[in-house]
Amino acid sequence: MAGVAHAQTATTTFPVTANVLTSCSVSANPLAFGSYDPTATAPLDATTTLSVLCTVGTSFTVGLNAGTAPGATVTTRQMTNGASALNYALYQGAARTTIWGNTPGTNTPPPTTALATPSTLTVYGRVPPSQNVPAGGYSDTITVTVNY
Repeated sequence: MAGVAHAQTATTTFPVTANVLTSCSVSANPLAFGSYDPTATAPLDATTTLSVLCTVGTSFTVGLNAGTAPGATVTTRQMTNGASALNYALYQGAARTTIWGNTPGTNTPPPTTALATPSTLTVYGRVPPSQNVPAGGYSDTITVTVNY
């Protein structure tokens, strides 16, 4: 059978579309203060980092709640061991002067605009000195909220 020659063609186009959503994800590393000496006169400091990845150009803020201790607030956070509580604070900067809370525009860092790579934010923790608490392991859980 002989091949058929084609002398003409027909073409068309079709649209290709996608809708990029505004989205963010966040991850956090543990904040480990280590060993606390209640007789020490200096505070115990530690840091951790948060990683936030949002759609490029998205403006976002990051809030930290008060934790899980009964009666805790963002200004008086507590790690607990049974009925005992060890006070600590979370700050926005290395000077540890501005509390990191959970209310955008009030006690969270200023808005950040997302780039193509994750934004790393440092959380500065401090356990005040001279807290008369029993020996043992103390813990708390902080919820990180990204508002965008």
